[in-house]
Amino acid sequence: MGHGHAHGHHHHGHDHDHEHPAADGLPAAFDTAVPDEALTPEQQSRRTLLRRAGLLGAGLTAASVLAPAAATPAYAATGSRKRGGFLWLSGDHHIHTQYSNDGKYRVVDQVRQGARHGLDWLVITDHGNATHARIGVEKVNPDIRQARAAYEDTLVFQGLEWNIPAAEHGTVFVHPGKNEVAVLKQFETDYDGGVKGATESTPANEALAIAGLNFLAEQVRRRKVKDVLMLANHPARKGIDSPHELRAWRDATSPRHRIAVGMEGAPGHQAGGIAAPLGMGRARGIYDNSPGANSFPGYPPESYRTWGGFDWMTATVGGLWDSLLAEGKPWWITANSDSHHVYTDTAVRGGPDSDYTANGRHTDPVYGGKIDLTEGDYWPGQYSRTHVGAAGFSYAAVMDGIRAGRVWVDHGQLVSGLDIRVSGGSRWATLGGALHVKKGTKVTLTVDVALAGGPNWAGFVPKLARVDVIQGDVTGTPADKDTFTAPTTKVVKSYEVNKSTGTVRFTYHLGRVDRPLYVRLRGSDGNRSAVGAMGAAVDPAGPALDVVGDADPWRDLWFYSNPVWVLPS
Repeated sequence: MGHGHAHGHHHHGHDHDHEHPAADGLPAAFDTAVPDEALTPEQQSRRTLLRRAGLLGAGLTAASVLAPAAATPAYAATGSRKRGGFLWLSGDHHIHTQYSNDGKYRVVDQVRQGARHGLDWLVITDHGNATHARIGVEKVNPDIRQARAAYEDTLVFQGLEWNIPAAEHGTVFVHPGKNEVAVLKQFETDYDGGVKGATESTPANEALAIAGLNFLAEQVRRRKVKDVLMLANHPARKGIDSPHELRAWRDATSPRHRIAVGMEGAPGHQAGGIAAPLGMGRARGIYDNSPGANSFPGYPPESYRTWGGFDWMTATVGGLWDSLLAEGKPWWITANSDSHHVYTDTAVRGGPDSDYTANGRHTDPVYGGKIDLTEGDYWPGQYSRTHVGAAGFSYAAVMDGIRAGRVWVDHGQLVSGLDIRVSGGSRWATLGGALHVKKGTKVTLTVDVALAGGPNWAGFVPKLARVDVIQGDVTGTPADKDTFTAPTTKVVKSYEVNKSTGTVRFTYHLGRVDRPLYVRLRGSDGNRSAVGAMGAAVDPAGPALDVVGDADPWRDLWFYSNPVWVLPS
């Protein structure tokens, strides 16, 4: 097996497609043939995390029903692929730099920190605006290329944070290649709500958003870029992402070229809720808004807050996310940092001559001489992680894994690995997939969890207290596109976790399945819980509403998985 990543023979800084053959080398940290002393500090940090979690080498293969999918490395020490296994790559699709009007850090700062904090892939998503569209998209690209070359075990995508016309923000990112700048620049110039003055919630502006997604799909069809994805960011923060808009984005393009594939299940800015004087004293996620003129009037007041750090759309069992899943269509959740200015950092924006409008960037950060307790962000990977089941270590494999919904998310390194398999009739399916069986087939959900193997970035070992199985019927497309409830979805089983190290397995029997349904998983450290919004019969111990001004994120940790469908016929 080749060790290009370990020894620096394969660089990402060239004009080629930045693609790795599926059977090509692992990142050096994963590759047990590379000795510890040959690793960079960032690679050593990554390997330490993997080893501590018991995920290096054979990983969970002996205990797991889907051998390598539970463990991060889908390869044995010899480099051989395991049948049906995935390489679980952790990442962050929402990161800002000095090329954002409200940013500060260099691209290489964010990439270095992401690598140090155990991430395998990152998306640089500077804000869409007139200056960024004019010069920023081009200017940031050489910095991204340099970071790809310097951190060859980290996949660095170029993207942007789209001001979705008539709605909130969204991450748009492309597969690297010679047209990555040109496609993003034209998209931002022609379809960004801020650039086009199209932020109001009007039918014309909603149509412009759909046109933007169709433009991106056309670039893939014309092979200008290999792939493009869009994910809606902090969707409930201002109440302006209506249910019908989410559905329209999802359905705008054909399944083959589906561009809009999901939303942030948990927003960034998670340190925002740390109480003053040790923190901002605001809200987790900076979710401290109220309805405005463009807000969807059907959303309740509590939708403007986070719940256990998660967006209301995701945190409510039987709520908006479940209403989308009950249609039997894909819509995935992610988690990320939205990193702008990091809590307890000592860097400040460089100099009074930092003219973003003229230069398309702020000057490089400098030492500020004090620890900043007034910011709400963490470094990429420091608190929030999005884990993607990829067929190999490549840009295309990460994008394919996201589009397929092989994604689970966690806060505070609550767990190290997650393996979910629904099986019946000699078949199985995992996250984002569908198990097709004959009506009446016995179906079983098997969950393997690798518990935290060591301290997280706050210095303590988190303990998983409970895992919940959430199940709902597939009821089809609703007559009302603004539906945001799923009446049949509820917590059907909760498992107490009575060990603190190693792996645990849970088995839930769905019985003889006679109707289409889906299941998804959620887990908690058990520190804060409350009856869910739909009542105790639906969710007896869900996440609690986060208190504005007093919500320490490290004291309230959760993981969530994407769904698996069961479709009898």
